[in-house]
Amino acid sequence: MSGTSLDGLDIACCIFRYENLRWDYSISIAETIPYSEDWLNRLSGLSGSTAVEFATADHLYGHLLGKLCRVFIEKHEIKADLIASHGHTVFHQPGRGFTSQIGNGAAIKAETGLPVVCDFRSGDVAMGGQGAPLVPAGDRLLFSGFDFCLNLGGFANISFEQNGERLAFDICPVNTVLNHFALKLGQAYDKDGAFGLKGKVSETLLNTLNKLPYYIQTGPKSLGKEWVDEVILPLLDNSCLVPEDILSTFYTHIEEQIALQTGTDERKKMLVTGGGAHNNYLVSGIRSLIKPQMIIPDKLTVDFIEALIFAFLGVLRWRNEVNCLMTVTGATQDGSYGAIY
Repeated sequence: MSGTSLDGLDIACCIFRYENLRWDYSISIAETIPYSEDWLNRLSGLSGSTAVEFATADHLYGHLLGKLCRVFIEKHEIKADLIASHGHTVFHQPGRGFTSQIGNGAAIKAETGLPVVCDFRSGDVAMGGQGAPLVPAGDRLLFSGFDFCLNLGGFANISFEQNGERLAFDICPVNTVLNHFALKLGQAYDKDGAFGLKGKVSETLLNTLNKLPYYIQTGPKSLGKEWVDEVILPLLDNSCLVPEDILSTFYTHIEEQIALQTGTDERKKMLVTGGGAHNNYLVSGIRSLIKPQMIIPDKLTVDFIEALIFAFLGVLRWRNEVNCLMTVTGATQDGSYGAIY
């Protein structure tokens, strides 16, 4: 799994069991491998590349993923059944009928000799869906004991059951924006909101952010890096605020947008995962505004939940079972999606 925040490649060895009509899981070993400076620059600039540069990156990145998986498997003496690879998203524009995650599956298979499931989103987009979020299919089967599943990654996304259907959508950007402004202050990320804590909230900017059209759209809906680049970053840059004030304001924006989606029932439980779950400033801000009980699980689940769930989606695809829900993505039907090599 490689997220839009570009903090590295997550590799997890996941074990799934189906007993008594329910799925159970464990993560036995997991690690994040940071990108080299060359790959960091290549991935961050790929959306503006030529067609040949894009195709070359897809091929080379697939071989990189395969080699890193092979090293991981050999180092930990793992007997693997298959590899599920999300790849790295370069374009996500379902409104225009396409989404693109690089990391050629044939190259991964060539490097590892193992079956590979990849390209999870394209099938849903072809069926008129958003191709996102895909995690809720896993939330429903692996975390049914929670009323809400909130992931604080590059974007905040939430999933929950309503009237017997699973609903989910992206709420707002999180680490894609927080990391961007932390870098301006010399850090890869804003540890525990230290920079945001120093800043002051701009009510003018906050009101402008909260009134963006996306937030009044009904689901299914999803966000991509393009929206951040085209809408959010210009708005923040043009505010003429110092980075600390921008961060403080954006933290409040995240907290308020999440609070709008969680209701007022104090009996409900919300699972919170993703890198943002380690940010005590962000978590405490959300907790101060919402009613449901926030539960942060063990560190492996927090850090590797997306790798875990895409591994699970790969298992479902391998079994030809539904791994994508139309109630979540807006497609014309549920599907079992992913290319198999």
